Amino acid sequence: MKTPLAYLLPGLLSLLVACSHLSDKNAEVSVDNLKRICSTLGSDAFMGRKPFTAGEALTLNYLQEELQKIGYAPGFGDSYLQEVPVLEATSRVKGACTIALGNETIVFDAPDEIAIHAPYPAEQITIEASELVFCGFGIEAAEYGWNDFEGMDLKGKTLVVFINDPGLYTGDPSLFKGEEMTYYGRWTYKFEKAAELGAEGILIIHEETGAGYGYNVPRNSAISSHLYIDDATVWDRCKLAGWISAAAAERLFNRLGYDIEELRRQSARRAVNAFPMQASISVTLENTVVRNVSHNVAGIWKGSVRPEEAIVVAGHWDHFGIGEASRGDSIFNGAVDNATVIAWAFEIGRLIKESQIKPERSLILFFPTAEEQGLIGSAYYTAHPIVPMSQTVACFNNDIMIPRGAMNDLTIIGYGHSQLDSLFGIYADKQGRYILPDPEPESGLFFRSDHYSFYKAGVASSWALGCYDSQTHGKEWAEKTYNDFVRNVYHTPHDNYDPTWDWSGVVQDIELTCELIRYLSRADSPYPKLYK
Repeated sequence: MKTPLAYLLPGLLSLLVACSHLSDKNAEVSVDNLKRICSTLGSDAFMGRKPFTAGEALTLNYLQEELQKIGYAPGFGDSYLQEVPVLEATSRVKGACTIALGNETIVFDAPDEIAIHAPYPAEQITIEASELVFCGFGIEAAEYGWNDFEGMDLKGKTLVVFINDPGLYTGDPSLFKGEEMTYYGRWTYKFEKAAELGAEGILIIHEETGAGYGYNVPRNSAISSHLYIDDATVWDRCKLAGWISAAAAERLFNRLGYDIEELRRQSARRAVNAFPMQASISVTLENTVVRNVSHNVAGIWKGSVRPEEAIVVAGHWDHFGIGEASRGDSIFNGAVDNATVIAWAFEIGRLIKESQIKPERSLILFFPTAEEQGLIGSAYYTAHPIVPMSQTVACFNNDIMIPRGAMNDLTIIGYGHSQLDSLFGIYADKQGRYILPDPEPESGLFFRSDHYSFYKAGVASSWALGCYDSQTHGKEWAEKTYNDFVRNVYHTPHDNYDPTWDWSGVVQDIELTCELIRYLSRADSPYPKLYK
């Protein structure tokens, strides 16, 4: 990994001069705006902002009105909306999900023990006695000298794999990236790889540290609809995909004579190879398949000198709609995930437009759809952009901003992946803050939000926010409150707007991001030489 100094931009002296002109000459952040936008989008009236529902129509109208209000032109020709063709599949397990081991049959309860869906455009999927094959971590990575599938014919079979990378479970920092998750550790990679190998299905063994969330997340996902970009690739997926709870996996492997934790450790050390489990899975899933169109939303403020080049500020608009009730509430309001960020993005857009120094490059405010379903909107946009990716200077994305007051840290998710890291460091220092690399890199957050679509397209991209060191309450309190949110509120109906939130930390992050954008919008060297 390169050191942060390797990313320092040329012309550092001019950058530091630019830093001296802080935002006191520009418009100030309006906390009232932040509260207004977040409380509106996070209200029950928006019905959880799920694509293809009345909540989507309400959200699209609101976002367009706000873009007009702050003076941004339509991003897509004469429209603020970009059509995203999407296939929606809602799976229901019909009857029992069984695993046969010789003369013995284990019945798994769906979704409480096995959270599965059929990511395939057919109304009924029947998996009948599909052979189960254990494949370690489900990774083929030549650069790490790793192949969990070597010598195995997996066509028509169902893979059973561990989540995350081997490095997390060995303590060896030289194995993959040690405790930091690579893309090989993500469930999306494992699903994609299984389909590439011709497997009929894939099941990931859930483990909270490796996944970065509790089993409730895949459980709730399994009973919700799944969205896919509607193109030929929907036919190139496994017919069965999902997760096994840790307890259910332990029960299964115990019957096979294995201790699941020891098997994980051995697999991480390559002390055990892939093997047929002498077991098979049978299940029928009924799919409700709908082809529809969702929408990305974007507005643009044209640059004064280089309007053909752009900086993107992104925050997904979607959430989970109305689902299974929890403690009497069934609306997934998504106030933190991601109405706080939508407010953050609008306020950045307003401040840049009202800056004393006008941006020379264009600024795009981008609100993608279907982030919660696998970054669908941002993936579609990067293939069909307003400004080509080769002329997109940077993407500032955010997700899950919990307003808990001013922070000493600026946590960078995926620290070391972006040329922007050093810029963040310089401007954070001007605020009296310090850079904190993601303290939980094993959770793979870097791969779980829309900046990653831009990163894959070659754009310098970031997810950065104050999170872990409260100026008022300290580090222990900040970590505890964040973890409490992840464990008890994240992706549940309890992610609601709170009028007592302290927005001063979000204000810090807005001011910092605006300074970076003001610098990048005026830097002499066009992309990509800006970072060379």
